[in-house]
Formats: sequence, structure tokens, C-alpha cells
Amino acid sequence: MANITAAEVKKLRDATGAGMMDCKKALVEADGNFDEAVSILRKKGQKVAEKRADRASSEGAAIAVVNDAKTEGVLIVLGCETDFVGKNDDFVALAQSLAELAINCNDQESFLNADFGGMTVAEKMIEQTGVIGEKVQINDFKKLTAPFVGAYIHGYKIAALVGLASGENSADVVAKDIAMQVASMGATTLSYKDFDPAFVASETEARIAVIEKDNIERGRLGKHLINVPEYISRAQLTDEIVEAAKTSLQEELRAEGKPEQIWDRILPGKLERFISDNTTLDQEKCLLDQNFIKDEKQSVADYVTSKGNEVVSFERVALG
Repeated sequence: MANITAAEVKKLRDATGAGMMDCKKALVEADGNFDEAVSILRKKGQKVAEKRADRASSEGAAIAVVNDAKTEGVLIVLGCETDFVGKNDDFVALAQSLAELAINCNDQESFLNADFGGMTVAEKMIEQTGVIGEKVQINDFKKLTAPFVGAYIHGYKIAALVGLASGENSADVVAKDIAMQVASMGATTLSYKDFDPAFVASETEARIAVIEKDNIERGRLGKHLINVPEYISRAQLTDEIVEAAKTSLQEELRAEGKPEQIWDRILPGKLERFISDNTTLDQEKCLLDQNFIKDEKQSVADYVTSKGNEVVSFERVALG
């Protein structure tokens, strides 16, 4: 039987990430053969992976990496089973290393087949499942290319990328600000202009039904009723509808006895409120139409335009 030294155990641990005792046992079983010991640990990982195949890997680490040229970015989620493992420094470091490899891959399939320390990324997931004792896998992979790319990571729980039309005018600050917006507000599309009319119609019907049902209960309890909007997106607010709303608001001002000479000071705010009340879908789903989190008096689109830039794309990943 080979005499297993502490240095050999450490070498195997550094190569695989396995625990000291597991490394020593593998080396003993392999009679000191390093490659055979690695194989033993991988086979252990395969057995553990088979047993835990049906487990949910909803915890982990979300990572964003941008290339040196600031023209490409990648997002990955390295998933595991528990928050305890997901917060572990070694686990986060592994996720970071994998993301730095992923920046050179075109899609998730090529990423999983890429070489990572003498094995594929897919094989590394199996190995780490055996090392950690939890299911470990790549839960998400997204890539973004643009003239300028910025990133933001929130506690390794959410990561976002934003692509801008230009790298000028403090683009790094603007991109990070908007990536933070994407991370926190969860937009799914750039603008209301991207919506399918059928989706807007279906969503309008569903949202109105929810409010009307809620109002029945609120009425029973004597509570203030929620206003039922006729519209939920700027996509529905044609020029005719906006003009009709303006006329209605003028009639309200006349009925309130407000002098016509001050209407121009009052109407813009009321019309803005009308549009806000009838574009709730846009504010939830559309990045450019959301209120900017650092200054809710302006939209994201207004903020970016004021900085002499334009958002052309974005991506977001999150645990769960």
C-alpha cells in the first residue's frame, strides 16, 4: 500500500475541490495513483448525481461577466440545493470561474462542452455534485452583444446586463444604473411598442377581472374601491383616446370653476396622471417606460436620453 502524503492529498483537493478525507480515501483506494484517484472521485459524483437528479437546484449564484472591450457580456446561474452552499465562498468562486469561461462561448450547449481544467463543464457539474453532496448544475446562460455592455450583480441572487448604443458620455455609469434597474424591477421587454396586441388585450381583460373581483370584497367590507382602468398600456392609448381624455379633463376643470387662463398649468399634470393610471402593464414590464429608480420623476428612457445614449438590449437571470 502506497504511503499517502499530506502534499498528495492537498494536490488532489486543489484539483477537484473535494474534502480532505474524501481525497485521502480516493488516493488510498487508487494506491497513490493521482489520475485514478480523480476518476474515483468523479465516479462518486456520478452516483450522487443519479440519486439527486430529481432535486430542485433553486439556490446558487448568479454571475455577470463582461469582456475587456465592453462589447460582450454573459450571465450564468450556477445552481445548488441550499442557500448555505450557494453563499459559500468556494462555490461563488467556482461560479465566477465558470462565467469567465462562458464569455468565450456562443450558447449554453457549447459552454457545457467547453474544457474546464481537463474536463467539460458538464463533467465538472457532476464532479461537484459528488464533492458538495448536492445537485449542482448550470440553471441559466444568457449572452449579450452591443456597442457597449455594462453589468450589475445583486447579492449573487440576480444578475443583469445592459447594452447601450454608444460607449461615450459616461456609458459605464449609465449602463450600471440601467442594469440595476433591470435587476430590481424585472422588466421583460424594452418598450410597449414590442407588445403583441393579443397579449395586451388578454392582459387587460385579466387585470380588470381581478380588480372588479377585489372591489366586490372591498365593497362588502366598506373599503374604498379601486379604480378600474379602461386601458393598461400606452399601446392602447391612440391620439384620439388621449385627446378625448384631455377634453374630459377640461370639462372637469370647467365644472370645478377653474379659470380657463390657468388650465394650461393644470392640464399637463392631470393628463400625465391619466396616462400613468392607464399604463400599468408598461410600468411593470417595459424597461424604457418604467420610472427610473434613482429619480422617479423621469422614465428610464428620459434618463438615458438625457445622457446622450440609447438602450438597445438587456438580459436578466435570477435564482429560483
